[in-house]
Amino acid sequence: MVETTAAEPFRYRIRREAGGAWEWFQRNYRTSKWFRRGAIAGGVLLVLYLLFSIWVARDLPSADKLLTYQPPLPTIVRGVDGEIADSYARERRVQLRFVDFPPRVYNAFLAAEDKTFWTHGGIDYPGFVGAVFDYATKFGSGQRAKGGSTITQQVAKNILLGDEYSITRKLKELVLARRIENVLTKEQILELYLNEIPLGRQSFGVQAASRAYFDKDVKDLALHEAAFLAILPKAPERYGRAKNAQLAIERRNFVLDQMAKNGFASEAEVAQAKAMPLGLIARRAEGKGVDAGYFLEEVRRQLLAKYGEKAEDGPNSVYAGGLWLRTSLDPELQMSARDALRDGIMRFGGSRPFSRPLAHIDLGEGSWQTQLIVSNLGIAYKDWRIGVVTQRSGASATIGFADGKTYPLVGVPDALRAGDVIAASPSGSGYAVRVVPEVSGGMVVEDPHRGRVYAMQGGFDSRLGSFNRATQAERQPGSTIKPFVYATALDYGMTPASMVLDGTFCVYQGAALGDKCFRNFDSRGGGGTHTLRWGLEQSRNLMTVRIANDTGMEHVVNTIKRMGIGNYDPYLSMALGAGDTTVQKMVNAYAGLVNFGRLNQPTLIDYVQDRNGKVIWRAKNLKCSACNMAEWDGKQMPRFNPTGAQRMDPRTAYQTVHMLEGVVQRGTATVLKDLNLPLFGKTGTTSGPTNVWFVGGTPDIVGGVYLGYDQPRSLGGYAQGGRIAAPIFKEFVQKTRERWGDVPFRAPAGVRMVRVDRVSGKRVFAGNPGTDAKSPIIWEAFKPDTEPRRSINQGEMDAKARVLAALEQARAARLGAGARAQDSTAAPRDFVEEQGGIY
Repeated sequence: MVETTAAEPFRYRIRREAGGAWEWFQRNYRTSKWFRRGAIAGGVLLVLYLLFSIWVARDLPSADKLLTYQPPLPTIVRGVDGEIADSYARERRVQLRFVDFPPRVYNAFLAAEDKTFWTHGGIDYPGFVGAVFDYATKFGSGQRAKGGSTITQQVAKNILLGDEYSITRKLKELVLARRIENVLTKEQILELYLNEIPLGRQSFGVQAASRAYFDKDVKDLALHEAAFLAILPKAPERYGRAKNAQLAIERRNFVLDQMAKNGFASEAEVAQAKAMPLGLIARRAEGKGVDAGYFLEEVRRQLLAKYGEKAEDGPNSVYAGGLWLRTSLDPELQMSARDALRDGIMRFGGSRPFSRPLAHIDLGEGSWQTQLIVSNLGIAYKDWRIGVVTQRSGASATIGFADGKTYPLVGVPDALRAGDVIAASPSGSGYAVRVVPEVSGGMVVEDPHRGRVYAMQGGFDSRLGSFNRATQAERQPGSTIKPFVYATALDYGMTPASMVLDGTFCVYQGAALGDKCFRNFDSRGGGGTHTLRWGLEQSRNLMTVRIANDTGMEHVVNTIKRMGIGNYDPYLSMALGAGDTTVQKMVNAYAGLVNFGRLNQPTLIDYVQDRNGKVIWRAKNLKCSACNMAEWDGKQMPRFNPTGAQRMDPRTAYQTVHMLEGVVQRGTATVLKDLNLPLFGKTGTTSGPTNVWFVGGTPDIVGGVYLGYDQPRSLGGYAQGGRIAAPIFKEFVQKTRERWGDVPFRAPAGVRMVRVDRVSGKRVFAGNPGTDAKSPIIWEAFKPDTEPRRSINQGEMDAKARVLAALEQARAARLGAGARAQDSTAAPRDFVEEQGGIY
């Protein structure tokens, strides 16, 4: 007999009841026509529901993606001081954690969008029924149904589905909302919503919108401001416009009433908030921490090449990857470089009459305001603005600006036409035309020891055009190339004291071309024989060509190539700067001279971090073998190892720099002399003259500048590097004087400083160099065994012997006979100047 358990009677009862229900269904199905029809209809509906559920859910993304969701974030650019300089973004986005949002902020959104958020499971069924009814009443009208979407559903739509308006999308949204509630906590869902919701003015997320509408962080928002942001998800472009302010206030006050009704705020707080105006700030473009458009655009180009533009290009893309950059941008040096270059451009071309507009738009092709806005032209100079001439009639004209306002123009030039885009500034009750000079130029400032670019200005204003004349304009450097010709000569046996003829130099170019004769800048054929130093200080073309010819042009162009300036054919004209290069390349090459011949690649980015703070790229990994010792060992302080590649003999580099100091003291750049700094540099003027240059600096900062027309043409016969370019550099130094140290240039090992006659280059044994730049005696730098030897006649030798004998007799008399006997075995003494070192 089988033993019966206590659970068996219950199981038998379930089976019996189920069997009875099935018998009941069968009996009614056979006997009742209406029951049979209802059962068939119910079955069909059940099958359709199952099939439809499978069809809706078949391609749905996984809600688990939200656990690791990374929103598209802009790239943030910091300067050398760590302050934010700019961001690369097409949308305003700032990511915050849930705890960063004050309760009054998220409660305002709950009151406006989803008051039962904390209790529902992703779907607000009463609200959903209301939305279905609204859809039915508007079906076929073209109007969009509203309501019914919980915050969870909006997260599903904004992040996983998109904004397609269809019943299918709505059904998918419902399914996903249920799944999301099973994957994320309520706080996580609300955090995603507050960071992703589009709120107008290109703002995504509450923090970005708070900045766009109130210029505040969310923690600083008042109750009425939080309520205003909470109305924006419904119609951001409508409520955010000044002309709809009253509608926005009514909707804001409704949200405030809902906050009081739901216990999110007290009646007194709501009443006070409802009495407040909207307080919106004017819509404006995202501001930059420093006006460095050319520098920042060059950084952007480099990032795009390295990481791509969009999220599809990789996890670290420029416009979605959320990168953080530390650059070498120095705000003080950048602003000073910008102002100095602009002032130089204005001095040269600012007083010239209006000749042509910045651009021209067709007033018959739609709204002039829209065309002006999309032209993306702007200017940040004094009180100047960019506008378009909306009408011209006789001597009168009207100018319109991007804000839609128009004003009369005064002093209208004859060449001005309707549709011209120009610069203008306030004048009386209207505006006056201002001329942006046609001449332009570029300027770069660099750290010679690491190659870090501190400042870069590629024209008058980057808002007028993105063409960067500091990096993209290929120009003839003129005489700024000469130091590398002289450096090559120093490597091949010459010294700063070598004598070279400053005379006519012609080269036979064949029967068809005949002789090519070079001339000095002053068009004279030259005069006399002079030292290498003098030839460089005075920028003598004939001496330079002769030196290049004697040294070998193949060696000269090799030096120029090694220093990163350019790859030129070995023609003598290249020794006078006929090959094209850029300001950045020239500045970097001069930085290599200062850095004892070690050449670094110029860098604008120090390092790049991903959105999580991990460094994913670094410009230079500096090594210091003893920097992390447990305690100081008493030896010399450890230092970073030098960076860069050795491209020139350190002694040659220093000799060249030492001669270039003379350019400032006695040569073509004496306009810089009164700065009273240890400066070196070289001016340059190309044929025409079409370009004027100056490149130079101190042991710690090197900069360069050029001026010229974008389509090269003559600047005028008076234009010279010393007159136009060097004063720009001087103004730059004056604006940042405290940044320029007084430490002189340091000679590397193996250089001997010898007193020489400045004119003849001969060694001097009597007297010392004076403080005057025109002193006849100077210190000159030589490599060992290259300094001038003693060259004296017999009479001078006899005179020296008599002086020495007299000195010895006087010394013997003082010491006495015994001391004389003891000293008789001493080694003969030579002059100190024959023992090496400084003499």
